[in-house]
Amino acid sequence: MAHARAAGIGRIALGLAALGRPAYINVGRGELPADRSVEAMRAATWAVLDEAYAAGVRQVDAARSYGLAEEFLAGWLADRAPADVTVSSKWGYAYVGDWRLDAPVHEVKEHSLTRFRTQWTQSHGLLGDRLTLYQVHSLTEDSPLFDDLALQDALAALPVRVGFSTSGPRQAQTVRRALALERHGERVFTSVQSTWNVLERSAGPALMEAHWSGAGVMVKEVLANGRLAVAPPGPLAAIAESNQIRPDALALAVALGQPWVDTVLFGPAGTGQLRSNLAALTVPPEVVAEATALTGLVMDPESYWSDRAALAWA
Repeated sequence: MAHARAAGIGRIALGLAALGRPAYINVGRGELPADRSVEAMRAATWAVLDEAYAAGVRQVDAARSYGLAEEFLAGWLADRAPADVTVSSKWGYAYVGDWRLDAPVHEVKEHSLTRFRTQWTQSHGLLGDRLTLYQVHSLTEDSPLFDDLALQDALAALPVRVGFSTSGPRQAQTVRRALALERHGERVFTSVQSTWNVLERSAGPALMEAHWSGAGVMVKEVLANGRLAVAPPGPLAAIAESNQIRPDALALAVALGQPWVDTVLFGPAGTGQLRSNLAALTVPPEVVAEATALTGLVMDPESYWSDRAALAWA
């Protein structure tokens, strides 16, 4: 088991979506501080970062729209000074929630050259050389980026790897279209971050193609925004129970078991969830295979994303 942990930990990245702002669409956020103040959330973020680092996690993923996630992370990096932590972040959404749980709007999306330049300056100013991958946040087929050659040139000129994340029922089409973009004979994007879990597998074939073409593949929302941890489908829960494994660890292990996945993102809201999630590294391969074979759990993408959109920010 120790060898499995050592081998797998390098494929896991800690996501800060649930920790960098007071409200998010994840369910099962009971570990967060009750008051959700900036200082309380900073302390919670640092506690998770400390324990994740002690466990061997060396990749952290953030975004400009994750409230103060980049600032919290930058402070932790400056204070702890770990030499081996790398960071990916994302631009495109701006956080507008004013640190309120009941904000009518929490983030606003804009894929423009102006937004990119502003947010790159902000991200790089906070994270410096730790920032090794910068991604377009939540790219979709209708993004103006696809027709904005100046924006594509600006992205291609970055001194770090450039990627994109995807969302929505047409992720596969977006992945293929974005990875085909070239400027001056070179790919614009060399990394993709997409939603993939036991309920939503529609992007899988396109992500497999991306991996074998040399692009880095990250998968996110592997717990379906907490739904697979809090209320897992009966067949998944049964496999977990019969093997004395928590359902969140099993769902994460399924994502880690995909050979075309380079990095699995997970986003615990506290150290208890962190420890539970990391148990994915010790799930036996035969149990992973049994859970992966539950293809009857796969939802129609339109239905899956409709259900996700109905989740409350809390």
